[in-house]
Amino acid sequence: MEARRVTALVSLGLVGAVVVGLVATSGSEPDSEAAAAVTQQPPVEDATLSEPETNDDADAGADAEPADGATSETAPPTTLDPNTPDLPNRGPHPEFLEVQEWIQTNATEFDEFDGKVLAVQFWTFGCHNCQATYPHMRNLHDKYAGEDFEVIGVHAPEFSFEEDVDAVRQAAEDNGLVWPIAIEFPDTKSNFRSWQERRFWPRLFLIDADGNVRYDHIGEGAYDEIDAAVGALINEKNA
Repeated sequence: MEARRVTALVSLGLVGAVVVGLVATSGSEPDSEAAAAVTQQPPVEDATLSEPETNDDADAGADAEPADGATSETAPPTTLDPNTPDLPNRGPHPEFLEVQEWIQTNATEFDEFDGKVLAVQFWTFGCHNCQATYPHMRNLHDKYAGEDFEVIGVHAPEFSFEEDVDAVRQAAEDNGLVWPIAIEFPDTKSNFRSWQERRFWPRLFLIDADGNVRYDHIGEGAYDEIDAAVGALINEKNA
C-alpha cells in the first residue's frame, strides 16, 4: 500500500514537470508555418493604394482662421475675359481727315475723343453686312460708353442714295445708333480710303486710350471677342 502511494506521487511529479515545461515554452518563437505567414504580409507602402480616410480634424482646420502672424496665400482673382484676343500695339491710328460733318455729337474733330478707348466703325446704312452688326454695336455702346469709351461711326456711302445726310440721320434714329457719326464726303471718302489698304464695309478698329490701333476686324461676327477686347482696353487704361 505504501509502495503504491509512493509510485502515484512520483507519477504526479512527472506529470507536473511536463506541464511546467509546456508553459515555459509557450512564449518562444513561432513555428515555421506561422513565421512564413508573417513574412508574407504585404509591405506597409502598399497601403497607399487604398482610398485615404477622411480626416475630420484636418477638414475642420481648412476653414479655420490663420494663427496670429500667419498669412494665407491665395491666388488673386483674374478678371481677364477668356474671349479676349491678342491686342498688339500696331502704332498710332492714321490721321483722321476732314469730314463733311458730324452728327449726334457736339464734337467737330476726331481729336476731341482723345483719351478714350474708341470703337471706330466704317459703315454705310444700305449695307446688309453693316446692318447685321447693329445689335452688337448697340450692346457695346450700352455696356461701355462713358468717360472711358465711345463708339464712333464713320459713314462712307457706297451708293448715291446713301449720300443724303438726312437719310443717314433717319437710319441712325430708326436703328438706335445713338453714338457720334462722322459723315464722309461722298466723292473722296478720305478716311475710308486712308485707314484701309483694302476697303471693306463694315470694318471695326479698336483704338486704345493712347491713340494706338489695337484691334482690326473686317465684316460681321467675333462679337464676344470684340466685347472682351473693349473691356480689356478699358481695364488697361484704368490700371
